[in-house]
Amino acid sequence: MTPNSLLAEYTREFEILAAQQGLAYYPIDFEVVPAHFMTEVAVYGLPIRMPHWSFGVRYIHQLIRQSMGHSRIFEVMFPGDPCHAYLVRDNSIAENILVVAHVIGHADFAKRNSLFERFMAMGGARILEQAAERSRAIERALVEHGQEKVEQVLDAALALEPHVDIHQPLYRSARAPSSPLASESYREYDLLWFIANHAPELQGWQRDIFLAVREESFFFYPVFACQIMNEGWASYWHARLLRQADFLPPAEYLAAIKAHSDVVRPFAADDQLALSINPYHLGFSMWEDIIERYGIDTARQICHDEDDFGFIRNYLTQNLADKLNLFVYETDHDGSIRIANKNIHAIREAILSVKFNYGAPRVAVKAVHGDGRLELIHDVGEDGRGLDLARAERVLDYIARVWQRPVSLHTVGINGQPRVLGASVNT
Repeated sequence: MTPNSLLAEYTREFEILAAQQGLAYYPIDFEVVPAHFMTEVAVYGLPIRMPHWSFGVRYIHQLIRQSMGHSRIFEVMFPGDPCHAYLVRDNSIAENILVVAHVIGHADFAKRNSLFERFMAMGGARILEQAAERSRAIERALVEHGQEKVEQVLDAALALEPHVDIHQPLYRSARAPSSPLASESYREYDLLWFIANHAPELQGWQRDIFLAVREESFFFYPVFACQIMNEGWASYWHARLLRQADFLPPAEYLAAIKAHSDVVRPFAADDQLALSINPYHLGFSMWEDIIERYGIDTARQICHDEDDFGFIRNYLTQNLADKLNLFVYETDHDGSIRIANKNIHAIREAILSVKFNYGAPRVAVKAVHGDGRLELIHDVGEDGRGLDLARAERVLDYIARVWQRPVSLHTVGINGQPRVLGASVNT
């Protein structure tokens, strides 16, 4: 029996076992692909996506990380109906056995979780087909309008990729301005939607690019917002399914369990402290703790109700944090690192702070003036983080080129004093 046919047989056995354990999910299309294809999928976020130079930069960074022994990619899974999962051809059969069980856990989470359910209902359940169509539209725009013009729009849209308002529906209409020459006040956080609908001279194909990036950002949001829950749920179920997989030969079972241990370990080597969270390790440990204390039915309700914010704040206990040796650290002026806090509230907020507002500074449209000037404001008080001013200036330049009017951003400088950044059409 070939490795692929053997893996297909194991997959069928795991799906039977999963059904017996109460897992329910949309059908999964498994595909075994070369390592380079998997790297491209991980970098682009999708197997086929709009072309842009920034993805090439990410690809180089990913190759460097892999060459240093970091960030090995075992699988990529896309929720939908059906789900799509890619496995690496160069993985051992034991590693791909683990991946199959892990993907089944992801698929169960995606169908069970209310955030995934809501965003799938808004955007449809066929992301790969939709992404392919958007990519073809970009290719047509490249032919018709040229690389420079298309790249200019993609620069702005992709720079604003996380600046969406996930509390708003994916598809909504825009209100008309009261007068062409009047200043209009706004408090709009969905910058991609606002520019697509209000940029004074944006052409239809340019608007479509902004809306395409926004649609993909909506698709990726549940993955981002539930990463710890999702990876932990998939890890819990791949471990549970493996323990019950009596159809596996002993050698393959032991190798798969070894791979599981590597996936959910807190850090990469012995005798070192981890300065970042491994979501597999934290999520797996939390689900084990929840199921031990409350049972599987309660765990499934939590899986439905929460995202990472509720999951961490409600179910990461001080006892578990101590057991996992979690702490908040600080870096001194000389570069040395010290443990600053082991209090559970500080630990929770340190884990979640990078997730607030899709990981981006909270920026809103403040006004569009009668002459077309766009005024943005950084909500410093709410997001509690400063801006990378150099990056912010580059993004304003991108926006000004598509807005075709001056753009300003009200924020604060490193001294805490008010500061206004600006970009004009000719930058």
